[in-house]
Formats: sequence, C-alpha cells, structure tokens
Amino acid sequence: MKFTETKLKGCFILEPKIIKDERGYFMESFNEKTFQEGVGQKVTFVQDNQSFSTKGVLRGLHYQCGEHAQAKLVRVLDGEVLDVAVDLRPESDTYGQYEAVLLSAENKTQFFVPRGFAHGFLVLSETATFFYKCDNFYNKESEGGILYNDETLNINWNFPIQDLIISDKDKALPNLQNAKKVW
Repeated sequence: MKFTETKLKGCFILEPKIIKDERGYFMESFNEKTFQEGVGQKVTFVQDNQSFSTKGVLRGLHYQCGEHAQAKLVRVLDGEVLDVAVDLRPESDTYGQYEAVLLSAENKTQFFVPRGFAHGFLVLSETATFFYKCDNFYNKESEGGILYNDETLNINWNFPIQDLIISDKDKALPNLQNAKKVW
C-alpha cells in the first residue's frame, strides 16, 4: 500500500498494491498495522458504512464535533466519485482549505480523512457504491455541516450545478463562518 500525504496535514491518499492474473485481481484493502504505520497514528475503526447513489448526488459536507469527531477511511466499491475533505481544525495552517480526490472502483484508491475535517462526495458515474470506516460512533447531537457551495471554500465540484441532487438537509447547511466548531 502506498501512502501519500496531501497538502492537508493528516489526510492521506492510499493506493493499494493490486495483483492481477487471468482470474481477476487480489488486493489487501485494509491492514491495521500497515495503515497505522502509513498514517503515523493509531486509529481504531469501530463502524463501517455504505451508501448507494446515482449520478449528480452530492452528499456533504458533514462532520462530527467534539468527543464524537470521526476519522474516516473512504473508498468506492462501484462507480466513481469526487471525494472532498475540508480542514476545520482552527489551529491548522490549512484551515478552510480542501482536498479533492477522484475515487473509483477502477483505481481502487482510498482516502483517509482524520478527525477535524468536513467530508463530502459527488457521484460522477451513473451509480456509485461508497464505503467508509469510522473510528467513532455516529452521534446525532454532534452533527455539523457546511454548505457545499460556500464561497469561502470555493470548492470546484467540476459538475453542472443545475444537475446536482442534494438533500434538503444539506441545502440548509450553514456556511463555514456560521458552522458549528469541530472542537
């Protein structure tokens, strides 16, 4: 597994070693020891989540606050998405900046988003099955979110705005300035 840290300290792109032959392929998608060495910290995942969405669905930008903050290891099992992490750590040099990564069933790339980040994704293929591990349990009272088109963040979703499918809940999220503090 190859680990590449992004411009956002603590966010890593993970590229698995894929072994192909006439039968198909094999890859190790997760190994706790390799993962912890690669990201340089102890992370214990406690919950797996999976979603299915159609083209143009934008989910996010979501996060959990305080003691319920979550780190996530995300990947796409089927289809293709643009995955986005936004640094919300107030002490960070990259506060308010984002990283966007193309994740697909074809490239098998994974993205590690540590605690203190908002996360969202946009489905680029006809459908996509999205899978992620969390290191903390979901807590409704600790939910936070930021509007996907916040002008301060200026995220380039590289997709026609009129074709986005966004939940009413996500359309009503505040901008960065008015969002809940991550801690």
